[in-house]
Amino acid sequence: MYKEIAVENFTDVPHAVLAGADRIELNDNLAVGGTSPSLGVLQESAKYLEEKGVPLVEMIRPRGGNFVYNDLELKMMEADVFQAQKLGIDAVAFGALTADGELDEDALELLIGASSGMQVVFHMAFDDIAEDSRFEAMDWLIDHDVDRILTHGGSLDLPIKDTLPQIKKYIDYAAGRSQILPGGGITAENADAVAQELGVSALHGTRLL
Repeated sequence: MYKEIAVENFTDVPHAVLAGADRIELNDNLAVGGTSPSLGVLQESAKYLEEKGVPLVEMIRPRGGNFVYNDLELKMMEADVFQAQKLGIDAVAFGALTADGELDEDALELLIGASSGMQVVFHMAFDDIAEDSRFEAMDWLIDHDVDRILTHGGSLDLPIKDTLPQIKKYIDYAAGRSQILPGGGITAENADAVAQELGVSALHGTRLL
């Protein structure tokens, strides 16, 4: 089982690697779902993980709250993506929506363009997309070479066992064109059952180890 572990500071990085993390998603402030880490934390984490041969995903998110960003916020996000590229980060995770719950295609084209050479992950903003637009959104993300889509399959208030059928629909629809990465409420205790039910070999979480 490939385990992507979300952490929120450098101190957690060596612990996660020693415990068997296959990939690290580096955040600040996981209490609000994760925001962009500081440059210092990012530099030290990137250096450590490169030495250990463990891939690093950087969260690109200027604040908690919704995923509707103004031009200044997008400028900050673009700068963070360029910085990740300079540091040789493996992947960046971001999402941007319009006020009516659709993909903010202009914002995403900007960020995807800045991500050249890195893998791109569309994070759990996916679960905030209007329900009747999600499959269309998947097509757009796949057409724009997004490597992974992180999803809980519904509101994070719902236990993962209740959202598995929805995640399975996304997996079936993606049909290997992009990786659907389940997350949210997956723990070391339920990981094997979740993976078996969904037929996946990779999971995301803070408590997978």
